[in-house]
Amino acid sequence: MTSKTIECGLSTPGRLPLRSLLALATAGFITILTEALPAGLLPQMGVSLNVSDAMVGQLVTFYAIGSLVAAIPLTSATQGWRRRRLLLLAIGGFAFVNTITAISTSYILTLVARFLAGVSAGLLWALLAGYARRMVESDLQGRAIAVAMVGTPLALSFGVPLGAFLGTVMSWRYTFGIMTALTVLLIGWILTVVPDFPGQPQEQRLTLVSVFSMAGVRAVLSTTSLFVLAHNILYTYIAPFLLQAGMSGQVHTVLFVFGLTALVGIWIVGVLIDHWLWTLILMSIVFFICAGCILGFAGTNPPVIYAGAVLWGLSFGGAATLFQTASARRAGEGADIAQSMIVTGWNAAIAGGGIIGGILINYVGATAIPWTATALLLCALVVVFRFEEKEAIGVR
Repeated sequence: MTSKTIECGLSTPGRLPLRSLLALATAGFITILTEALPAGLLPQMGVSLNVSDAMVGQLVTFYAIGSLVAAIPLTSATQGWRRRRLLLLAIGGFAFVNTITAISTSYILTLVARFLAGVSAGLLWALLAGYARRMVESDLQGRAIAVAMVGTPLALSFGVPLGAFLGTVMSWRYTFGIMTALTVLLIGWILTVVPDFPGQPQEQRLTLVSVFSMAGVRAVLSTTSLFVLAHNILYTYIAPFLLQAGMSGQVHTVLFVFGLTALVGIWIVGVLIDHWLWTLILMSIVFFICAGCILGFAGTNPPVIYAGAVLWGLSFGGAATLFQTASARRAGEGADIAQSMIVTGWNAAIAGGGIIGGILINYVGATAIPWTATALLLCALVVVFRFEEKEAIGVR
């Protein structure tokens, strides 16, 4: 076994360290569960905390704000830290805040805990892609990131519905308590199988401005923001869209189809990403554009709407992997800083999706939702094509 193999955390050259990568995927799974569960437990949490459903919804908002404000400064400030210690600190944050959430009877205290959960999430998402890349040789880095990111579609497809079900039959507090227990087990798993890596020496650390100025980084950030904004406008307001299509009782079924096909999407990306990165990015955008058009023209035709959901899921499943891999490749040694920018842009797009979608629902109608998403995706397609054109003629 070579020193390079030991450094990468591989038992055999050319193979993925699946136990280590799945530990990272579990961290992502817990992060998404922590973020999304209040949306599935609105009535129970509202009654228990003596606030309205709308106020419980702000628990999700404060989580996003925590990620938005913390990702870049925390990642920049901790460039010199050893990676596993930083990873454990971020994951330990979830154990702490989910415990507080489980026992709190104060809405304000719960709101503060959710903000701190968002801070942990911002740091974690900035770490995961770079951590996965360092575990493997260069020709497997995209696939490693795909495995590390598989926790996201799994959480959306199965974790959140299961958590909402458990919160209904037992108590929403037990659900958050179970997540704390899972987090403690994950810490032990990481200490056992995940390799440690040094931080960057002072002389090698890059500034935010220098990373932002690197060739292609701005294109990746712009494409990511437009894509995620389009997704969140549609995902956040899928219920009123289906209501006007006469499918109000099928929201969960449509989202389940979306989640299943998202798993297929991330599998496809994992197989092909190391050789077809930019092609896959283009295909994801094109598939999402087709989905938007199908949903826009669907009217009240359920089979057509389900077909649109299939294409939507395929396009979104591997999106995080694609954008984070592209960002890491372009940023090189500044990969973690670039990832923190992706996290910031992603959470800004989540917030923007809620605001823009709400305006559309109130002043235009739900039929405008898929067409607005499609328009944003066309802009993303232009950004990618312009970047590829500059690459072809050597413009930086």
